Amino acid sequence: MTEAFLRQEKACDHLGSPFTAQICRTIAQFGLPQSRLLEMLRSWRGDPTADGDAVPVRLCAALHERVIGNCEPALSNIYPPAHEGLEDAVLHSEVLQAVERHDDWLCARMAFAPQTNEIRRSTAVIAALSHIASKTGLPITLSELGASAGLNLLLDRYAHRIDGKDLGDPGSPVQLKPQWSGNPAPKGPVSIAERRGCDLAPFDLSDPEHRTRLLSYVWADQSDRFERLRAALQLHDRFPVLVDKAHMLEWLPTRLADAPHGHAHVIFHTIAWQYLPEQERRAGRDLIDAAGARCTDQTPLFLLGLEGDGDKPGAALTLTSWPGRQTMLLARVDFHGRWINWKAAS
Repeated sequence: MTEAFLRQEKACDHLGSPFTAQICRTIAQFGLPQSRLLEMLRSWRGDPTADGDAVPVRLCAALHERVIGNCEPALSNIYPPAHEGLEDAVLHSEVLQAVERHDDWLCARMAFAPQTNEIRRSTAVIAALSHIASKTGLPITLSELGASAGLNLLLDRYAHRIDGKDLGDPGSPVQLKPQWSGNPAPKGPVSIAERRGCDLAPFDLSDPEHRTRLLSYVWADQSDRFERLRAALQLHDRFPVLVDKAHMLEWLPTRLADAPHGHAHVIFHTIAWQYLPEQERRAGRDLIDAAGARCTDQTPLFLLGLEGDGDKPGAALTLTSWPGRQTMLLARVDFHGRWINWKAAS
């Protein structure tokens, strides 16, 4: 478990959150008080790292949720923006006291897997949709696996500035401008005819507690991400999307069968597929492969994934298309969507 916190410290530093890195470092170095939480971590089954259950991220989010919910005034006094120059010993002392005060609550929150719903990733997705639109000339039916709150299904409601081009809604309160490199951006206009997602535990954004928990997964010293997420939540209030509470293996057969004629059906996932057991990934691929074998030029099917693949930098944005089943690497993308290196020809 100590190694998991040290690995997360490095990841947070790399992804621009020195404060969250500091929390992970102090817990790794100095530990936690004797508590139910400590016993839970000691007896954790499964991989505690970010490649598995992401235990450090769960704990950092749970502490952050206490701060956002105004339930932990002492911790709030040292959280961003009041964290500059904060010594490790002071931070560790406040974390220990917070654990002692909220032990049972923190244990309950550790059951929730992290769901950042990072909307900056949607720029890579809409670039891929533009690539698909330029090839097919068809409107898009969009299906997201592991959709969380469904905010990335609203990607055409956001303003995306890529490679000097605009996609989405230029007047949107959500402005996304990742660093672009590599080949020119695709130019196809994106028309989304229908959209829907599934998730094992989707957020109910009508519930204030769910909204607070979603915000807690944003690292506390990344105010720009907070502002974007809050703006996206306001858009969701105006343009709600449907995320079914379902396992993808139960959801996909109906979704694939209902794909309309004359639409390009795009199934996509972002930093979600990698957390599924291999048996479930294989079963999901088999379902999609079988549907792909039945499709035509007027009912094309695409599987778009943004996932870690062990290579660097960032994650791989890959696209598999039917009929004909061809797979290509579209881009490499920062895990939080800060940059896109486009590989595909426009």
